[in-house]
Amino acid sequence: MANNMTSVTDLPPLPSYTAVEAPDLISWCPDFYLSILAPTVSYWVVSIFFHIIDVLDLFPQYRLHTPAEIAQRNKVSRYEVLRDVIFQQIIQGVMSGVLSATDPPSLMGMEEYDVAVWATRVRLAQRALPALLGILGINAATVSKNMAVSHPLLAGVLAGGHYPFLTSDLSGPDGIPVPTFATWELLVAKAIYHLILPALQFFIAVTALDTWQYFLHRLMHQNKWLYTTFHSRHHRLYVPYAYGALYNHPFEGFLLDTAGAGLAYKISLMTPRQGMVFWVMSSIKTVDDHCGYALPWDPLQHITSNNAAYHDIHHQSWGIKTNFAQPFFTFWDKLLGTMWQGDTTLKYERSRTRAEELLEAEAKKISAKAQ
Repeated sequence: MANNMTSVTDLPPLPSYTAVEAPDLISWCPDFYLSILAPTVSYWVVSIFFHIIDVLDLFPQYRLHTPAEIAQRNKVSRYEVLRDVIFQQIIQGVMSGVLSATDPPSLMGMEEYDVAVWATRVRLAQRALPALLGILGINAATVSKNMAVSHPLLAGVLAGGHYPFLTSDLSGPDGIPVPTFATWELLVAKAIYHLILPALQFFIAVTALDTWQYFLHRLMHQNKWLYTTFHSRHHRLYVPYAYGALYNHPFEGFLLDTAGAGLAYKISLMTPRQGMVFWVMSSIKTVDDHCGYALPWDPLQHITSNNAAYHDIHHQSWGIKTNFAQPFFTFWDKLLGTMWQGDTTLKYERSRTRAEELLEAEAKKISAKAQ
């Protein structure tokens, strides 16, 4: 609905707007279905990429574990992992559908109005500057007057956001020139609206998800019943691999991942499309954290210290009481003293040697039977 606000003050009027429903991001796929499919598709695209690397053994120098360890140490078959992951993704899809169905429609056409609202806030914030300078013993009015000719914009800032020389070519209904925003005010407003606010929303969402998962994940280890009943299933993968990232008990998977991501989305007040990006990022990150490779050219391995090598320690019997943080950052482990300390080289080497010995022993048994 159109909105045209004017003011008797020197504040520029807000522009009129007509809000309309935004078209789908992909013309042949409604946003409702895209929000359901995008996280799952991204999960499998990245998983298949790592699976190909794994099967073809393309980068053995960056493996965290040898193929012998995968074969000997894991207590669950790949079929069981695949089955349970698909089941969890069905639950996630239902949850995404519920959230999408209850979200308001995505609107467009208000962008200039919203930017102008922030520009108005920037203008109003300047009103406090003379008083702040006065505390420091600076007479803002005098300084502004002296700079009015040489630096008119700066003089306007020091005067508390008063720019009598900034007017549009049009006049108001009473014939008085209509005030306008300074270019710098609009640039700041656009930066707030298009960059700072979305970045803040993503920061809140990531922090909320990390907090939810850390404390719930840690509780699953501290409470024997919770661990035995639910979380122990995920730890059947002593040697994680990419598409096993969501291998969990269905109840744990819903509570830890699905509900956690949905709650983070709601807390951060994201738009449906921002939420879609957030869910895709979360899916890709959790796959990368379980990929089993420390690839030097993988950007997700370097953005934060919470990466595949970090989370892999948690999957080992000797590191299971540490490194609870996931999927993005490690700040809770650092703050609460649950981060692994010390060198892991010898521990990993023993695991590799033991797996090779078991594999050789099995091969000898098979060979003996064949003879």
